[in-house]
Amino acid sequence: MNTSANAIPYWRLSAFYAFYFSIVGALIPYLGLYLQSLQYSAKEIGFIAAILMATKIVAPSLWGWLGDATGKRLGVIRLGCLLAAVSFAGIYVDQRFFWLAWVFGFYTFFWNAVLPQFEVITLDHLGDKPQHYSKVRVWGSLGFVSVVMGLGWMFDFIDIAYLPHIVLGFSVLVYLSSLTIKEAVHRELEHTPLGFREILRKPAVYSFLIASFLLQVSHGPYYAFYSLYLESYGYSRTSIGVLWALGAIAEVGIFLIMHRLMPRVGMMPLFIGSMAITTGRWFLIACFPESVPIIIFAQTLHAFSFGCAHAVAIEWARRYFPGRHQGQGQAIHISVSFGVGGALGAVVAGFMWEDSPVMTFAFSSFMAALALLVAWWGSREPSPELDLQSRNVP
Repeated sequence: MNTSANAIPYWRLSAFYAFYFSIVGALIPYLGLYLQSLQYSAKEIGFIAAILMATKIVAPSLWGWLGDATGKRLGVIRLGCLLAAVSFAGIYVDQRFFWLAWVFGFYTFFWNAVLPQFEVITLDHLGDKPQHYSKVRVWGSLGFVSVVMGLGWMFDFIDIAYLPHIVLGFSVLVYLSSLTIKEAVHRELEHTPLGFREILRKPAVYSFLIASFLLQVSHGPYYAFYSLYLESYGYSRTSIGVLWALGAIAEVGIFLIMHRLMPRVGMMPLFIGSMAITTGRWFLIACFPESVPIIIFAQTLHAFSFGCAHAVAIEWARRYFPGRHQGQGQAIHISVSFGVGGALGAVVAGFMWEDSPVMTFAFSSFMAALALLVAWWGSREPSPELDLQSRNVP
């Protein structure tokens, strides 16, 4: 990083993201296959996948309020990381459905809570260079790529029953990495004349949240069943891992240029474009699962359906929820989109899957199209001046 490598704990922040998203690389692609090996039905797999998302409804907002109220955000993060690792160890007690549901419920209540608070820590360290967020966050994507490819290859040779050991190991590493990070230098909070609820009533704010919700509903079948979908069409687990990794590599590419792209193109045009591309991505997956070139191309679109949309959302929360509302602003987006939206999408997918996997992804395409319409409607209200535009962005 040209400007920040010496001023911020770049590698320590990056290590946290790398370990955190290594867990994502282990759980999201392979949890469905692991549960299938335990003879769980599609509805049960969809329900547990929904738990991973549903805890994002309450946990980020609750812990965001705690971090804002106490001012001990890093302490809150460390506590959450520790309790997440301890909770996940419960998977070794029993593997019956209801016990696993409780284990994943407690685990993700803590695990999902820490990331939005860590986003605030990262932005605090970046100070007046928030456009360089993606240069730190990219290491999360690299961690995801390494793990998802490595496990895809491994699980063609070893039993997928080893998955819990891997997830627990990375959970411990996340906690240890949180201990290496210090609080950012205290910055005086920006004066915010509007209350949190007043901000939520702004059309540009609630339309963005609704569009984000619909976008994550569309991702529900992907996160819960994409690996099973590919396996049903004869893809090996090595191939499945490579395809998941390809999506994350595309995400890395977009993260590396977002600090240049956002000031030039604008926040909402990028967001609306991401919705349109996501609509097409799910359509291709639904209609052409046996075409390897098309499936490969569809995975590269993850750069927009997740990478671009996520980077825009971080900037959106920073811009609309300044000062003392920053933690809750990041958390409300996570809760509404990845929490409510992701959980609903996974549950609906679980009910649709046994009847028609193809129609499940067609449903995803329809939800992304609705997100596009809502995002376009909300973009008509002028947004706050993006302060990056007034700087010489390198």
